[in-house]
Amino acid sequence: MGSVALRLASRLHVLLAVVLMLAIGSAAVGCHERPAPVVLPPPVEATSVGVGDVFVLHIVGEDKLPTEFTVAPDGTVDVPYVQRLKIAGLEPQEISELVRNRLMEAQVLTDPSVVVSVKAYNSKRVVVTGEVKNAGALPLEPGMTLVRAVSEAGGLTSLARKNAIVLRRSAQGKTLAVTVDYDAITNNEIPDVPLQAGDTIHVPPRVF
Repeated sequence: MGSVALRLASRLHVLLAVVLMLAIGSAAVGCHERPAPVVLPPPVEATSVGVGDVFVLHIVGEDKLPTEFTVAPDGTVDVPYVQRLKIAGLEPQEISELVRNRLMEAQVLTDPSVVVSVKAYNSKRVVVTGEVKNAGALPLEPGMTLVRAVSEAGGLTSLARKNAIVLRRSAQGKTLAVTVDYDAITNNEIPDVPLQAGDTIHVPPRVF
């Protein structure tokens, strides 16, 4: 009887060890598959104007003048009273100050008030390539995220490898690349990724 009990105890010990190993293995697999949030430097907000950008310039008290302007390919714009101005690379407030100073230098107005606001940043773009329906460059809209950019590009194709989307970003003189799980974002498992001008999103095809 003693030997029988010993054998049963030994088998029970082996069975418990197997169950424990399976439980540990399942937990390890679960942890491995859990998507992690994307780690990137926060997007740098670029508010300077560039070629193709559309802005509104209003000289207070001069209501009959045009107010909407588009930056020309050479980075200039033709403003009433002061003619062509080089403004590419300037912030809206800097444009306001430049126009104000030119108006006073030309003795058109003595103490003008000039208000500038950007209507469309067409010079700020992100690029979406790979398995999307309409690959190419997109204007960077305020608050644009990876999912929104993919949507603006027509959405993913049926061949898209959703868990291996590559996002590249220039930061501090370096190009960084991270892998993004699209489904993890749309399933609210990880946050969406905010974009900055110059970001590139590549959607690779699935491996068959």
